[in-house]
Amino acid sequence: MTPDTYTNSEQMLDVDDIHTLYTHDWGNKDAKTPILFLHGGPGGGCSDSKKQQFDPATQRVIFFDQRGSGRSLPYGELKQNTTGSIISDMIVILEHFGIDTAILTGGSWGSALAFMFAIAHPDRVSALLIDGVWTGSKDENAWIDAGGFKPFFPDAWQQYLNGTPVEHHNNPSEYHFQRIMGPDAEATKQSAYAYETLEGAVMSLDDRKAVPSYETYDPSSTRIEVHYLVHGCFVPDRYVFNNTTKLTMPVYMVQGRYDMVCPPRAAYELHGLLPHSTLIWTTSGHSAERETWAVKRTILAQLTA
Repeated sequence: MTPDTYTNSEQMLDVDDIHTLYTHDWGNKDAKTPILFLHGGPGGGCSDSKKQQFDPATQRVIFFDQRGSGRSLPYGELKQNTTGSIISDMIVILEHFGIDTAILTGGSWGSALAFMFAIAHPDRVSALLIDGVWTGSKDENAWIDAGGFKPFFPDAWQQYLNGTPVEHHNNPSEYHFQRIMGPDAEATKQSAYAYETLEGAVMSLDDRKAVPSYETYDPSSTRIEVHYLVHGCFVPDRYVFNNTTKLTMPVYMVQGRYDMVCPPRAAYELHGLLPHSTLIWTTSGHSAERETWAVKRTILAQLTA
């Protein structure tokens, strides 16, 4: 992230004997209820564009790059990189900045992490505001890994199969995931690029996410994502659904009806299980910053007033 007139500090924070996290304290330091932003991926990192969700004149936001991501070190590291370790990091970050309770916000993997932190530490969360709802369950993962979106993006799925040996067409993601996590650097890059291209193709309804050329492509971020996927996000299946009774704080979910990465049925099921939740639908796909952020800005204005 780039420092600007609203940046309070940029710091590298040691969290264990391996990992050092990049943090960015931004906005109004006197804000009543700080916001902790959780980026997607896993492995995505923060970017300046994420600031557009917030009003720095009235809100304080703590951004951080999760383990192995963005400007955190060591970049791409998988050792001691689990959901539990990130949850522990979030406590360290809150303590470091002197924050007792915070609003958690994030999308996709960020939404899963927000839910999991709130289940573990409900006393540290004043509200959840999430978008692109995803919990990491087997059913949700199979939607993209097994091509649940095929009726809508048959060309994207066919392109994925074209980069997969015929004998693995029944389970192409298993083939690519094994290569991504394997020791052969070129095989890792080839399969990570194939999977990144697949995800990019279904991110938006009208404009596909740009994937860099193969020559300049860095598979580190995708490798972190697959590291989490093959380990079930390091939690039991349906962990969030089975622990909703612990989520007693207000929960706001903003979900695109045509999200081809995070199937909307998860948001709908969670809404039924959470009596303190509000579900807001947008007519958009997964990557819908304009529609989603407009709704989030309105809700945040109310939560931080």
